[in-house]
Amino acid sequence: MIDRTLRGAGILLWLCIATVAPARADGPGAGFKLKADGTFISPDKTMRVEQYAKAQEDERLLFQFWTFDRDHRHAFLLNPGENDELAGYQAGFRFSPNSQWLVRMQKQGAGYQTLFLYRRNGYQFSAATTKPLGDLAWDYFFTTPTSKGMHRDPKDPYSLDHSFAGLIKGMEENYAWMGHHWPDSRYIVIGLSFDMQGDEEKTPWIEDWHCVYDTKTGEFSVPPDFADDNAKAVKYPEPKAK
Repeated sequence: MIDRTLRGAGILLWLCIATVAPARADGPGAGFKLKADGTFISPDKTMRVEQYAKAQEDERLLFQFWTFDRDHRHAFLLNPGENDELAGYQAGFRFSPNSQWLVRMQKQGAGYQTLFLYRRNGYQFSAATTKPLGDLAWDYFFTTPTSKGMHRDPKDPYSLDHSFAGLIKGMEENYAWMGHHWPDSRYIVIGLSFDMQGDEEKTPWIEDWHCVYDTKTGEFSVPPDFADDNAKAVKYPEPKAK
């Protein structure tokens, strides 16, 4: 069950974000207004994420995602320099149980979503991966036998129709509902989906294929008990009528 709360230019942009100096500032600039329904509080109650939006000339919105401490100090911008390709929609956020990790669920368009992972350092959350976590999950998927017969252009994130990287529900309880007893706040379970709309050559696709990201090692894996559900996640086109 995917937590649906609410890319090559985006990948290059994220690489820049991950390596620049922290984006300290007093807070959102002129024209950015707080989205009242876009605030998330860390489990330890010491940090908060707030979302601010600014109307652009084409009437679309540009979002900024800010973290603050409990007293609304130590303002820190999570997404400096992002344009409306990555920050054109409100996002969903989830903290790890120990409040040291933050996942951003970022819609990119109708049916498209990626994930970003941030690591806490004092009063700041900085990029924890060199590419968006969702992009890394897709890179991993296309190294697995499941991807045989499926095609994508690694330089074009939209070569997979409606590519959706979702956070599976349960991060806040270390996925206890799945029957696991994993170390606190170590693993993140991701669900991947895409379809075939617009494809001339009908190939297999996936609907909610699961993998796990290990925050300690930075590696992806598929636990053995995911095998049955992942097999069912692979869909095949109907045979052509004779």
